Amino acid sequence: MSRKYKIWDQSCPYFISFAVVHWIDLFVWPSYRNLLVKSLRYCKKEKGLIIYGWCLMPSHMHMIIGTKRNPMENILRDFKSYTSGQLKKAIQSNPEESRREWMLRMMKRAGLKNSNNNDWSRNIGSNIIITP
Repeated sequence: MSRKYKIWDQSCPYFISFAVVHWIDLFVWPSYRNLLVKSLRYCKKEKGLIIYGWCLMPSHMHMIIGTKRNPMENILRDFKSYTSGQLKKAIQSNPEESRREWMLRMMKRAGLKNSNNNDWSRNIGSNIIITP
Protein backbone atom coordinates (compact mmCIF):
# COMPACT_ATOMS: atom_id res chain seq x y z
CA MET A 1 0.00 0.00 0.00
CA SER A 2 1.19 3.50 -0.69
CA ARG A 3 2.48 5.70 2.12
CA LYS A 4 -0.45 8.06 1.64
CA TYR A 5 -3.66 6.67 3.03
CA LYS A 6 -6.83 6.96 0.99
CA ILE A 7 -8.93 9.12 3.30
CA TRP A 8 -11.51 10.70 1.02
CA ASP A 9 -13.73 12.44 3.56
CA GLN A 10 -12.32 13.61 6.92
CA SER A 11 -15.83 13.89 8.39
CA CYS A 12 -16.58 10.15 7.97
CA PRO A 13 -15.59 7.37 10.33
CA TYR A 14 -13.24 4.78 8.81
CA PHE A 15 -12.57 1.14 9.55
CA ILE A 16 -8.83 0.59 9.99
CA SER A 17 -7.15 -2.76 10.41
CA PHE A 18 -3.47 -3.51 10.76
CA ALA A 19 -1.40 -6.52 11.69
CA VAL A 20 2.02 -7.16 13.11
CA VAL A 21 4.37 -8.44 10.41
CA HIS A 22 4.12 -12.19 9.90
CA TRP A 23 1.15 -12.09 12.28
CA ILE A 24 3.50 -12.29 15.28
CA ASP A 25 1.41 -12.45 18.46
CA LEU A 26 3.06 -9.39 19.96
CA PHE A 27 0.11 -8.13 21.99
CA VAL A 28 -0.06 -11.14 24.31
CA TRP A 29 2.28 -9.16 26.59
CA PRO A 30 0.46 -6.55 28.72
CA SER A 31 3.41 -4.15 28.44
CA TYR A 32 3.14 -4.12 24.62
CA ARG A 33 -0.64 -3.73 24.75
CA ASN A 34 -0.26 -0.84 27.19
CA LEU A 35 2.11 0.99 24.83
CA LEU A 36 -0.44 0.75 22.04
CA VAL A 37 -3.31 1.94 24.26
CA LYS A 38 -1.20 4.80 25.62
CA SER A 39 -0.49 5.94 22.04
CA LEU A 40 -4.20 5.80 21.18
CA ARG A 41 -5.07 7.88 24.25
CA TYR A 42 -2.46 10.45 23.29
CA CYS A 43 -3.82 10.69 19.73
CA LYS A 44 -7.33 11.06 21.11
CA LYS A 45 -6.40 13.82 23.56
CA GLU A 46 -3.76 15.74 21.60
CA LYS A 47 -4.53 15.11 17.93
CA GLY A 48 -8.32 14.98 17.88
CA LEU A 49 -8.68 11.29 17.06
CA ILE A 50 -12.22 10.01 17.60
CA ILE A 51 -12.33 6.32 18.50
CA TYR A 52 -15.78 4.82 17.90
CA GLY A 53 -14.63 1.30 18.64
CA TRP A 54 -11.56 -0.87 18.67
CA CYS A 55 -10.54 -4.46 19.16
CA LEU A 56 -6.98 -5.52 19.93
CA MET A 57 -6.13 -9.12 19.09
CA PRO A 58 -2.81 -10.91 19.80
CA SER A 59 -1.39 -10.08 16.36
CA HIS A 60 -3.59 -7.33 14.94
CA MET A 61 -5.98 -4.49 15.65
CA HIS A 62 -9.28 -3.24 14.28
CA MET A 63 -10.57 0.29 14.82
CA ILE A 64 -13.39 2.52 13.71
CA ILE A 65 -12.02 6.04 13.93
CA GLY A 66 -12.66 9.60 12.88
CA THR A 67 -11.07 12.97 13.51
CA LYS A 68 -11.97 16.31 15.03
CA ARG A 69 -9.00 18.42 13.93
CA ASN A 70 -5.98 16.93 12.26
CA PRO A 71 -6.20 15.00 8.99
CA MET A 72 -6.66 11.31 9.75
CA GLU A 73 -3.76 10.26 7.53
CA ASN A 74 -1.42 12.45 9.60
CA ILE A 75 -2.72 11.01 12.86
CA LEU A 76 -2.23 7.45 11.54
CA ARG A 77 1.25 8.23 10.29
CA ASP A 78 2.32 9.69 13.62
CA PHE A 79 0.62 6.94 15.63
CA LYS A 80 2.29 4.15 13.69
CA SER A 81 5.71 5.79 13.60
CA TYR A 82 5.79 6.54 17.32
CA THR A 83 4.20 3.26 18.40
CA SER A 84 6.49 1.10 16.28
CA GLY A 85 9.57 2.78 17.73
CA GLN A 86 8.29 2.35 21.28
CA LEU A 87 7.37 -1.29 20.70
CA LYS A 88 10.74 -2.03 19.16
CA LYS A 89 12.50 -0.52 22.20
CA ALA A 90 10.22 -2.48 24.54
CA ILE A 91 10.98 -5.75 22.74
CA GLN A 92 14.72 -5.08 22.83
CA SER A 93 14.72 -4.24 26.53
CA ASN A 94 12.31 -6.91 27.79
CA PRO A 95 14.48 -9.45 29.68
CA GLU A 96 11.59 -11.94 29.79
CA GLU A 97 10.98 -11.87 26.02
CA SER A 98 12.23 -15.29 24.91
CA ARG A 99 11.36 -14.56 21.25
CA ARG A 100 13.21 -11.23 21.05
CA GLU A 101 15.88 -12.16 18.49
CA TRP A 102 13.42 -14.04 16.31
CA MET A 103 10.84 -11.21 16.37
CA LEU A 104 13.40 -8.52 15.56
CA ARG A 105 14.82 -10.65 12.75
CA MET A 106 11.34 -11.24 11.26
CA MET A 107 10.48 -7.55 11.49
CA LYS A 108 13.73 -6.53 9.85
CA ARG A 109 13.23 -9.10 7.10
CA ALA A 110 9.70 -7.82 6.43
CA GLY A 111 11.00 -4.26 6.26
CA LEU A 112 13.61 -5.14 3.67
CA LYS A 113 10.86 -6.57 1.44
CA ASN A 114 8.60 -3.54 1.87
CA SER A 115 9.18 -0.89 -0.79
CA ASN A 116 7.70 1.83 1.46
CA ASN A 117 10.17 0.86 4.19
CA ASN A 118 8.59 3.23 6.71
CA ASP A 119 8.97 2.74 10.46
CA TRP A 120 5.74 0.86 11.03
CA SER A 121 6.16 -1.66 8.24
CA ARG A 122 9.89 -1.97 8.83
CA ASN A 123 9.50 -2.77 12.50
CA ILE A 124 6.03 -3.79 13.56
CA GLY A 125 2.95 -3.60 11.36
CA SER A 126 1.71 -4.39 7.91
CA ASN A 127 -1.51 -5.28 6.07
CA ILE A 128 -3.19 -1.94 6.64
CA ILE A 129 -6.77 -1.76 5.39
CA ILE A 130 -8.74 1.46 5.35
CA THR A 131 -12.41 1.60 4.36
CA PRO A 132 -15.01 4.31 4.89
